[in-house]
Amino acid sequence: MMNSINNVELVNNLVNKTIEVLKYEVIDKYQVAYEVEKRDVHHLLITLKSQGWKQLSYLSAVDWIADNEFEVVYILFNWDKPVHIQIRARIDRENPVMETILPIFPGAKYYEREVHEFFGIAFPGNPDYQKQLILEGWDDIPPLRKDFDPQAYSDKKFPKREYPQDYSVTDPKNQRKAKRDARKERATSLRGGKTQ
Repeated sequence: MMNSINNVELVNNLVNKTIEVLKYEVIDKYQVAYEVEKRDVHHLLITLKSQGWKQLSYLSAVDWIADNEFEVVYILFNWDKPVHIQIRARIDRENPVMETILPIFPGAKYYEREVHEFFGIAFPGNPDYQKQLILEGWDDIPPLRKDFDPQAYSDKKFPKREYPQDYSVTDPKNQRKAKRDARKERATSLRGGKTQ
């Protein structure tokens, strides 16, 4: 096994031979990130998988609302050369579509469903990407988009509750506290009087 710095250099050489990189960042000695064109993602993922980065550790997105773009992020890991590789690609926010990577990483099926559910990004080629995974019965814009207003959603979906300004003590004689103190004292005596 090579050391981490050599692994980062190895990854960088491999990626730069494969595609044109828009942006490169060494996050630390165990993680590097590449921003690439959307059209280059599949080719780069296939190349990296063939070189040992066989584990898709994560797939998610970032909403860059000011740029009117989403950034799809893939994180790969290689057990022999321990370096995490982030592959990032920006896509249009008005028509968010990214081809599925199921032919490359079959385990991406549920990641793509989750990203669709929380950001609204379509993954053509994944037959199940539109099935709800977590947010059963959700009928609003995807909740991790920055234009989602949780307060407006809550006001629309749930009845208003009035909260009193004062409160009442439900255990006025502190019986629960007394029981906790008794348990603590017993535990201490069982340890021979030693506290941890």
